[in-house]
Amino acid sequence: MRNEDKLYDTIETVVDIASAHDASPAQVSLAYLLAKPGVTCVVVGARKDEQLADNLGALHVRLADEDVDRLDRVSAPDLIYPHWHQADLVAGRFSEADLALHRPAR
Repeated sequence: MRNEDKLYDTIETVVDIASAHDASPAQVSLAYLLAKPGVTCVVVGARKDEQLADNLGALHVRLADEDVDRLDRVSAPDLIYPHWHQADLVAGRFSEADLALHRPAR
């Protein structure tokens, strides 16, 4: 089961950052994913033209490092095996993409 409190904390943080950037929560979520080193593209699930236009607006959202850090902290998953094992044993060899998952919450 997922941590429901973490889910709502994440949503509140996304909405707060969206408000500060005059953007929609969907745009902030997509901009956050595009800011991650291991992500080369995102798949949007728009069913209406308005949703697609809103999603494409994520290309114009520039998140500050502090925004990305806040989202990293609030949304960091609890590591399950084998990820906690990898983080303990080989963290020094991780690429930037690996660190996106394994970096400890700051």
